Amino acid sequence: MGTKTITILDEAYEALAREKRKGESFSKTILKLTARRGRLADSFGKWDMTESEWKKIDKELKRAWKGFGKK
Repeated sequence: MGTKTITILDEAYEALAREKRKGESFSKTILKLTARRGRLADSFGKWDMTESEWKKIDKELKRAWKGFGKK
């Protein structure tokens, strides 16, 4: 297993350090964080929903986006 040296911003380092647990390596933390989040595209087609469920979700999303940014 090889190693790589990367350059990151101080802000990125601080964010990573906040996620790191005591006794955990930064490599382990990075692997943990990236494993947690799959690609959104990997989820496409995984949820069997009825047409009425889709319409309800679509309606709510449109309503939410319409109100986004309004005070």
